[in-house]
Amino acid sequence: MNAPVPIARGRTVRIDQTQRSAATVAGLAFLFTDATATFVQFWVRPATIVDNDAAKTAAAIAGAEWLFRVGIAVQLGMIAGLVTLTAALYMVLRPVGPGIALLAAFWRVVENAVLAVGTLTSFDALRLLSGAAYLRPVEADRLRALALSSIDAYGDAYSVSLLFGGLGLLGFAYLFLKSGYIPRSLAAWGVFGASLTVASTLVSIVVPDLAAIVYPWVYAPLLIFELGTAVWLLVRGLRPPETVSA
Repeated sequence: MNAPVPIARGRTVRIDQTQRSAATVAGLAFLFTDATATFVQFWVRPATIVDNDAAKTAAAIAGAEWLFRVGIAVQLGMIAGLVTLTAALYMVLRPVGPGIALLAAFWRVVENAVLAVGTLTSFDALRLLSGAAYLRPVEADRLRALALSSIDAYGDAYSVSLLFGGLGLLGFAYLFLKSGYIPRSLAAWGVFGASLTVASTLVSIVVPDLAAIVYPWVYAPLLIFELGTAVWLLVRGLRPPETVSA
């Protein structure tokens, strides 16, 4: 039998089986999206992209085009995982705060839309470096420069997506904190990590040189929250009502 969970004065909700199942999906999705994002950002891109050097980047992509394409495929899989994660978190947390849960889910939908559009720039880079007959009238150096510009555009899209993703996770972490479904210390850490992500993204837009100094360590708190929440949801599940009441 589902017992009521105190959420706020004069209001109770119940943890039902749908929420528990969604929590398991959310835990798996957290692990999947973190793993795929790490693969793309810290393996594929460093192996195929040389900052501010169009010629070396073109040579790196030509020498490992398969890896570059695998990175695109994994990126698309990550986006699908993020959509799944968003839906699962919404199902878990909607009874706690329907309005905030909906807004958080909307922010994360925007995040994934920006990421999906940004991923298209990788296809542009491949097209410009393909050596297709219709591109032969254009100088090779210009094609390489345009390809690197397309790749840099993805970097901009990724930064913008972090802003909206941070806002979404801020809402979800707040609802976890309010509900007590996970340890409140972990949820509070998530609020801190998400707030730091949003603030650092905005600051890096105004002061671009700062991004090179703080990246990627500024996102470590949010990653700790995501991994910690994933492990908790998969091992312990949503905290039982009596634990929340205490």
